[in-house]
Amino acid sequence: MPTGVRIPRMNALTEPWVQTCRHELLDRTLVWNQRHLLHALREFEQHDNSHRPHQGIAGARPLHPLPPPITDSEQLTHLDIRRRDHLGDTLHEYRHAA
Repeated sequence: MPTGVRIPRMNALTEPWVQTCRHELLDRTLVWNQRHLLHALREFEQHDNSHRPHQGIAGARPLHPLPPPITDSEQLTHLDIRRRDHLGDTLHEYRHAA
């Protein structure tokens, strides 16, 4: 697909997302129909923008500020982390238990 005249960097912005989507989602998922594909893409987009760390400033997520650093050594020894699965164990989210 040729790039738009007014968007010379379109390929530089879309190709990494498409490759990430293919490698992390579509290569691991059997898509049944268009409705299932759109649902999977919506879930992956939400996961990519709200949870997955990126190679930006200190691995920050795009739609959230940086979390405060843990400085107390007592907190580091008692970390309780829970895993939440999405899309049939294809995507995983890890959070501290409250």
